[in-house]
Order: sequence, then structure tokens, then C-alpha cells
Amino acid sequence: MKDYKCLATFTYPYEYFVLKLKFEEASVRHYFQNETLVGLLPMSSFAFGGIRLMVHPADITRAKEIIDSLNDKSSHLHIV
Repeated sequence: MKDYKCLATFTYPYEYFVLKLKFEEASVRHYFQNETLVGLLPMSSFAFGGIRLMVHPADITRAKEIIDSLNDKSSHLHIV
């Protein structure tokens, strides 16, 4: 997991829930660093640098496509 790259940072888990489902559906290898820690201590997100979306280097292009499709104005689903 040391080769994974950070693509985005979130403050709270609800901000990326749809994105997580889309990544799992597309079989994008990823994990959210600090997800459990912030889930247990919600007000500590800033102290730990937020929740980082870490993506495998081979899946970065596909991950960016999914993020862009969710941020497209024609999409009714958006990530924060």
C-alpha cells in the first residue's frame, strides 16, 4: 500500500460515500486512510489531516474519470 497515491482529502465520511460505491463498482483499488479513526473521533479529522483517498497507481486514470463524472454539472450525484 506504500505505492498508493493520494487523490483527494475529505473531512467526514459522508462526503465520499457515493464515490466509494462507484469505485467498488468499477473495481478501482483504493482505500481511505484515517477513515476508521475519524469515524471514531469525528472532531479529530483536522488533527489527522482528514480522510485521504488513496488509489493504486494503475487505477488513477479510471479513478479521476469517476471523480470527474460525479462533478459534471449534468450528473445528479456530486461529491463534496
